[in-house]
Order: sequence, then structure tokens, then C-alpha cells
Amino acid sequence: MITDKVFFDARYIRFDHHDGISRFSAALFAALSMRTKVVAVIYDHRQLEKLPQGTEFIMANEPTSWREPFIASTLNRAGAKVVFSPMQTIGSFGRKYKLILTLHDLIYYNHKTPPAGFNAAIRLLWRLYHLSYWPQRILLNRADAVATVSESTKRLMQWHELTKRPISVIYNAAGSPTDDTDPKPPTARPKGTQSLVYMGSFIGYKNVEVLIEAMKYLPDYELNLLSKISPERRAELETLIDPSGGAVVFHNGVSETAYHQQLDRAVALVTGSQDEGFGIPLVEAMSRGIPVVVSDIEIFREIGGSAALYFDQNSAADFANQVQKLKSNPAWLERSKASLKWARRFNWNQSAGALMRMIAEL
Repeated sequence: MITDKVFFDARYIRFDHHDGISRFSAALFAALSMRTKVVAVIYDHRQLEKLPQGTEFIMANEPTSWREPFIASTLNRAGAKVVFSPMQTIGSFGRKYKLILTLHDLIYYNHKTPPAGFNAAIRLLWRLYHLSYWPQRILLNRADAVATVSESTKRLMQWHELTKRPISVIYNAAGSPTDDTDPKPPTARPKGTQSLVYMGSFIGYKNVEVLIEAMKYLPDYELNLLSKISPERRAELETLIDPSGGAVVFHNGVSETAYHQQLDRAVALVTGSQDEGFGIPLVEAMSRGIPVVVSDIEIFREIGGSAALYFDQNSAADFANQVQKLKSNPAWLERSKASLKWARRFNWNQSAGALMRMIAEL
């Protein structure tokens, strides 16, 4: 299909700070705008601050508005021929354009806690929605094509027969399109504090416990837990710390700059997740030449490839053993170079190219 512009549903871009969908939307929009004309569909002018200067836009309702099922009338009047949404819930009643929807992962079918910030009504609908796959099938089959962010999720979607539409992978990535350059590899293993970095939430399936318990085998290391954490959850995790082992530091949230600084002086980025939708921290670390030591689950095998070190998610000792494999300078540098090379497959310019191919095939 040939079209002179793509209408991009940018209403999930946050104007305070990015979450996963917000960053995906802003970065993919910027990369796509380098290839074709893109019109942003927004509900608040502040969303434009996260998009390239001079972005063409139209105003629409908020995604949670009662008017959402009828947003197609707004898009029809604007002359849309192709609409891409980074979610699967955009209304489509009466549409006169081609529609591409996105399902990022199926994580909430196994872990049904809604994202923070939703009101009580939406939280209830969220839980009901994820009790069965049939609502997902109804939503996805309204599209002309469906995107997802990994081959692992694509396989799950096919396994559960979630859509009759063609599914394409538009990889998630780190940073922004202007960050898609080859960084210089580190020249030596970090000296001084032997830092291990964890970036992620502290919800149960993230399995932070295995990382903390493993520090008893790593007395010369320091585990830096960077994300915000409630006092109750922190107190719960602190009971697992062995005083004779390595230090465990709770940062309770850091800026993006501080996060990158922590990565650049780390021996490895680590995570023990039992389940995951993607794994952006892995890409962020590897793209800076920082090795990753992660639990052996399917999505991490896809994102970490042959560059990552994998451990049994139920074994603190196995985690410690994998960390020790990075102890020598030659071994660490080998993993660093492999990480940089592997991370190149995850960048926004290639993702925009994948979306352009989807549009061409409509």
C-alpha cells in the first residue's frame, strides 16, 4: 500500500516521565518520521514536547474516554488512510482506513495486577479482560495487521490463536533514534567497587529475592537496586540480606543520567525474572558494552542471545557462579564486545523500517 502519511496514535505518550508504552511510542514515532510523513494523534498538547519539533497533529479524545469506540469518525474526517496504534484498544467503529494494532506481550495473563495509576473502574475492567483470551481476539481481529515487540510474544500469540491477521515483529529498543550509534567498547573491566545493577520493579515475579540471597556467595560485590520501592517491600527484602555477604543498596529511584552512570561502572546488569514481557534494561546495558547475567527464560534468550550469561532462576548459587565467570579482565571484555554486537539488532531505525514494511504489505 502506498500512502503519503501515517497517522500515529501518540495518546499513550506521558508528559511527566516515560513508561514502557510511552517511550516505545515517542521513539518509534521519531524514527518513523525520518522515513515518511507522520501525523500524531494526541489528546494533550504537552504530548508534543516528547515528539520532533514541528510535528503535524490532530486532537482526539483520551484513550479512556467514553468516546473511544467512535474515534474513527475523527480520523476519517482528518483523511487518515493508515493508522498505527502502539496499543490494541483504539476504537475502530466505522473506520475507513487501514489499521495496525500492537500487542506488546501477554505478561498480564499470568500476572493480573493492573499498572499503577488506573482508577478503580479501569482496574476492574483490566482484571476481567485478562481472565480469558477471547476479548483479546475480538480486539486484534478488528485490525488489518498486528505488531508485537518480540518473536517470543509472536509465538505465544500464534499458540493461543489470538488473531487471524498477519503478525509482524517491531522490536522494542533503548534510547531514541539519535542514540542508535555504535558506542566505543569499554577498554577494561571496571575496577574498584564490583557493582551489579538491577533496574526493574519489585513485584513478585521479578524474583529480586534470588539476587539478594546470592550476595552471600559474592562478598566482594555490591548489588545496586535502582528502582523505587515501597517501605514495606524494602523491609521484606532486607530480611534476606546476609551481613557476611556483599552489600545490597536500595536507591529508591534514580534519574536516567544516574542510571547510565551506574551501568557504565557496573560489572554486569542482573535480573532474576521468572517471567517478562521484553527486557529493555538488557538492551540498555548491552548497548553500552555492559554484560548481562539473567534468568534463563525464553524472552531473555531472545534479547540476550549468545552474549548473555544465564542462570537457574531458582538458584542463588548458580547466579553467583555466572557472575564469577566475568571475574577476569579478558572474560569480561569478551562478553562486553559480544554484548555490543548483539545489541545492534535492537534499534529504532530498524523498527521503523519494520513498520514501513507492514504498511507496504497492507
